[in-house]
Formats: sequence, C-alpha cells, structure tokens
Amino acid sequence: MDVSFDRRKILTPVRLRELAQKNDFYGWAQALSHFGAIGLTGLIMTQLWDSWLIIPVFIAHGVLINFLYAGQHELSHGTPFQTKWVNEMFGRIIGFIVIFPRDFDQIMHFAHHQHTSNWEKDGELAREPYTLRSYLLWTIGVTYWTTRFARIIRLARGVVVEPYIRPDQHAKVIFEGRIHLALYVLLAIGSIALQSWALVAYWIAPMLLTKVVHQMQNTIEHLGLEHSNDIMTNTRSTQTNAVMRWMCWQMQYHTAHHMFPSVPFWKLKELNAAIEEGAGPPHKMSYLGFQVEIIKALMGGKTEADYPEHEVWIIPRAGGGSMRLPAE
Repeated sequence: MDVSFDRRKILTPVRLRELAQKNDFYGWAQALSHFGAIGLTGLIMTQLWDSWLIIPVFIAHGVLINFLYAGQHELSHGTPFQTKWVNEMFGRIIGFIVIFPRDFDQIMHFAHHQHTSNWEKDGELAREPYTLRSYLLWTIGVTYWTTRFARIIRLARGVVVEPYIRPDQHAKVIFEGRIHLALYVLLAIGSIALQSWALVAYWIAPMLLTKVVHQMQNTIEHLGLEHSNDIMTNTRSTQTNAVMRWMCWQMQYHTAHHMFPSVPFWKLKELNAAIEEGAGPPHKMSYLGFQVEIIKALMGGKTEADYPEHEVWIIPRAGGGSMRLPAE
C-alpha cells in the first residue's frame, strides 16, 4: 500500500526483520490461554445454571468467543506460529466457531490492508454509509449476524458477489462455504437427535448475544478517519487495559499493525513505541469515548456521507485522555 511517508525513517530493514521474527512460544501461549479461558468460563457456567451469578459468566464466555476473531486475524497473517500449517489449522477452527470462513476472511482482509478506507476496493467497506440506525444495528450484532449467516448460504449456493474476490478464487470460497454449511447442519441435526441444547447454551447464544463488545473494537479502527492512503490518518489505535489487549491479541495497536503487518502481535507494543518516536502518536481513543462521539455525530438524521471523506471527523473531546495527530 502506498503511504505518504517513508516507513524506513521509522524502522530500518534490520530492525524490522528483528521485530518480525516469529516465536512459537508466544503463539501457543496466546492460543492456549484464550481457549483455556473459554473452557474455564464454560465450566463455571455448568455450575451456575440455577443462579443469577451465571449472567456475568455467560457474558464473559460470549465475549471471549467473539474475540477469537482477533486470533483468526493474526493467523491469516501467518504471524503467531512459525509453522504455516499450524497457523492455517487454528485459523480454520476459529473461522468455523465464529461463523467467518478462514479463506473468505483472509481474502477480504488482505483487500482491506491493500486498499484501506478506499470505498471501491477495501474489503471491509462493502456497505452503504452508516446512518444512526444502521450503525446501531451493526454494532449490537443484528445485521452483523444476519449478514454472516446469509453469506454462508449464498456461498454454498455458488454465488460470489464480492468485487475483491478474484474469479480464480471463487471455487475456493464456494467450497469452503459448502463445508461450513454442511458441518453446521450436521451439528444441528445431531443436537436435535440427542435432544441437547449444549451447543446453543455454550456456543451460539453467548456468541450472538455479546457481539456488541467485539463490535466496539471493529468499529473504532477506521471509522471517522480520512479515506486516504496514509496509515497515520486512516487508522486508529485504542486506549484500553491489559486484559482487553490480551483478549484482542494486542490488536489495539492497530496503526502499528497496519504499518508493518508482518510484525507478530506480541511485538506490537514495541513497534508502536518506535512509530510514536519516529512519526508521532497515532489517532487514539477509548472504546466508550469513540462510541459516544460516533453516535452523537450520526444523530439528527445525519449519515456518514454528510462528513468529508478526506478529513478526520471523529476525534476525542477535551478531557477524554485520547490523542490524535492534526490533519494536514
């Protein structure tokens, strides 16, 4: 992707190679701790079904499942593990769990990196400009999940409409969609035959009902920034705590990730420090601070299209503890 600054002024090729070194220890530690946390909350749920105390555990369980996508994202980049097939294996497992097939997501996401914030080419901008209603429906998960389910069915039918998927990639995503749909149907049939609600109680329901927390991460990363080819003005990092950074595989250092996507997740904090020293602080907001500002911006009948594409229009307010670079 072309950018309006020289990345070599931030990192020398030697330093970049050092930061881009993969280490299986960190990949296994992150993956096992994340899946382990899901197993633990699931186990606690089994002990609390007759108690109101299950509610916070249910929420934590669902949030942990949703944030597995952060792992799928990293695995698509091939950075957590040195061995290629291990990255692919975990990516496919997570893609099945979060109903987001790995090959489809990888194609879409690479288009997003190559054409960040380009309305015509960015794989994550295949939508109409937000209104307040459409934004809220997407954020709480209603249209997110209906889109995901409908896409699986459409791909299984052999229909590919996404412009960022090349014709030679159609067969791959169609086959993947058919495998996913077949396995979901088999699980549903098995559950009915066994008269078991386990998959709904421990997987589908918590994942669907807590999507809003993960959507706060998805929406903060680029929305309300410039539609330009400059990573420092089209990407936003997130101010949050260590637990959230662990759960999101450090993806809150989002500007750092977009600038040097070959750097593994566990090196992003160090990379972010180098970027701040060499290019200045990136745009940065808190989860709740961003949500307040975007909802305010879309109130009164305004839409995303009412704001200039080449200016930053969601910025932190005074006292919000956030930072931004002045637009040039």
